[in-house]
Amino acid sequence: MAATTNQWRASKTSEHRVGFAVKVLGEGGLPSHDTRRWQSEPHLRVSLEHQRAILQRLDAIDVRMYRMPTALAPYASHPELPQFHRQVEECAEELATHGELARDLDIRLSTHPGQYTVLNSEREDVVASAVAELEVQGELFEAMGLGAEATVVIHVGGTAGGLEAAADRFLAGYERLSDRARRYVRIENDDRSFGITEVVAISERCGVGVVWDILHHRCHDPAGIDDREALRMAFATWPEGVVPKVHYSSPRLDIEERRRKVGRRVERSPALPQLRAHADMIDPIGFEYFLREATDLGPFDVMVEAKGKDLAVLRLRDQAAARGMEWRDGRLVL
Repeated sequence: MAATTNQWRASKTSEHRVGFAVKVLGEGGLPSHDTRRWQSEPHLRVSLEHQRAILQRLDAIDVRMYRMPTALAPYASHPELPQFHRQVEECAEELATHGELARDLDIRLSTHPGQYTVLNSEREDVVASAVAELEVQGELFEAMGLGAEATVVIHVGGTAGGLEAAADRFLAGYERLSDRARRYVRIENDDRSFGITEVVAISERCGVGVVWDILHHRCHDPAGIDDREALRMAFATWPEGVVPKVHYSSPRLDIEERRRKVGRRVERSPALPQLRAHADMIDPIGFEYFLREATDLGPFDVMVEAKGKDLAVLRLRDQAAARGMEWRDGRLVL
């Protein structure tokens, strides 16, 4: 029976946009946003010029999914630098044009605020900062005219007081967001505390969608849920008619060298990688098996989290083609 089921799954057809995050490394690389310090008066307008070049590069290589840098509007949520707070309003026309270009090129956009955006912190200043950052992201997305597929992905946060108390704090922080910000926010399972069951439980309480991360799941899955069931659970949290997205990465396997200065000497020793560390590239065999096991779950898009960025996606595309898959209109078809 298992063999028959697997054959039936493999006979299905599925399509997936496959994208990468922030940096473009190929062809000499491209800057992703204005990274100047605040003293040099960086601005969203400069970031959008960089982003336009990236969208054009994505179109040239037929990649239709991209994670923008969170700091697209530099310092826009910084509480002590109010001179940066009106960048979205100042660039309303440029943002509308940028969003129109992304739609014309069929490029799905997202952001992923980092470790300091914590809605469930026990510190009020941290929560206030997280709310301000997510409001900026929502303002940017709305100004671009992005639809429901655009996502701002965050983690639930810390576990002080236990998972239940931490989840309650997240919900309290989430309720402080405007409808605009909540329209785009999604939560991701993490590799230490909030696994797929915990984030789905939070979703059931507030309606936030879940982005499933395969490597985090492999690192932290106390309930012992297989990949297909985890995908099914996550996809059920997305609005009808909106294509879900997942995060995919391969664990780093290479041994690095650790250096320590002892007096005038430098001691060298091997450093084994942690399972949660992302590899430069994606294991194409594991990726193929993952996709083929999920062909009957409906369409979904894949954000590749690899240090090789666009180079990792292009290499994966070539390897997938060698294994009988096709890249058609920016989508991997199998």
